[in-house]
Amino acid sequence: MTATELSHHARTFPLAGRAKDLVGSMIDSSTSLLAAQKHDIVRFAMGSPADEAVPADEFREIAGSILDHTSFTYGASEGEPRLLDLLVKYLAGTPDPAGEDRLVITTGGMQGLDLACKLFVDPGDLVITESPTYTNGSATALSYGAQLLEVPVDDEGMVVDLLPDLVARTHRTPKAIYTIPNFQNPSGVTLSLERRKALLELAHKWGAVIIDDDPYALLRFSGEEIPTFRTLSPDDPLLFSVRTFSKILAPGWRVGWIDADPALRQLLINGKQAMDTCTNVPNQHIVAEYISRGGLDDHLVSIRELYRIRRDAMLTSLQTHLGDDVTSTNPDGGFFLWVTLQGKYAELDTRELFEIALAQGVAFIPGPALSPGGHFRNALRLCFASSTPERIDEGVRRLKSALDLALATS
Repeated sequence: MTATELSHHARTFPLAGRAKDLVGSMIDSSTSLLAAQKHDIVRFAMGSPADEAVPADEFREIAGSILDHTSFTYGASEGEPRLLDLLVKYLAGTPDPAGEDRLVITTGGMQGLDLACKLFVDPGDLVITESPTYTNGSATALSYGAQLLEVPVDDEGMVVDLLPDLVARTHRTPKAIYTIPNFQNPSGVTLSLERRKALLELAHKWGAVIIDDDPYALLRFSGEEIPTFRTLSPDDPLLFSVRTFSKILAPGWRVGWIDADPALRQLLINGKQAMDTCTNVPNQHIVAEYISRGGLDDHLVSIRELYRIRRDAMLTSLQTHLGDDVTSTNPDGGFFLWVTLQGKYAELDTRELFEIALAQGVAFIPGPALSPGGHFRNALRLCFASSTPERIDEGVRRLKSALDLALATS
């Protein structure tokens, strides 16, 4: 809806002031857009696990064997006890162990981000965000009235050294810092150890909470592990960690969790009770049973290798078909490549390219959709996780055809 249309409706409906800041998501909207297409499309747009990476047969068997009357009533707002217990045991073997007093089960990672903003962001507060970023996250902050400060990203993640000067220019103190430290969406880059330490120092200096949105940490398939924020600063009350099963099991479950200071737990429960009462109970039971059977580690080993092969296939296809006319990040995990047009394609706008590419049978997310300020017109996000190497190569071929058509008509 345009500003003019919103203004017209504001005269018709008694909209709250915050309604103007509900910006929506091109990423999520692409699901409906692609469903409406009648021709074959290679889908590099949505950040979804591969169909074959979802243990659907096991999920069906679990659902048929364990769901009973306890699965179809209200559940505890903080999460089903069995899932919480199993999650604590599972996390004990990861870099971020957590007691149950730190955890709240959420309806996907997005609810975790919403609760973070509900607790920490007042209208007018300054919130730091990476640029580019996952704009569903920044849109959540905007919906609570935040003023966003975009900070550039390079091959080592957020350029933290720029923060003091950028913040000083605002003449304000940031309230929150939103970061995706591992295999960032959309760039695929990982925040370096030195920058993690520096970001913690700045957060402590400002009294700003770090909203640590990390859906991909368990999907590292190359490179060395980097200590997490909580490893670097244990029991830090300024760390608010948002996690999800969406990328490692299935996004349709809408089951995630928050790891935060125990003093916040009741506030989080209160905030969640004003949203949805409880996360989907049958889905929590299925996820809990899947974890209890002990297959999650083997599953992760399998999909890491799958995604490594697909990353390599996409990098190879980009080099083969587009060569020096594009540059790309080379992530050590996760789902995404960030591609920047250069050479003969440097002046093309990926927003205009999107429609041409869709007609050619390939979908991506244009760069401006991944920046609150609409930057990166010559960049785009590609998801390598959800397509086979053969489909990846076909999709890149189609992308080249779209680029050539856009160049010919520019």
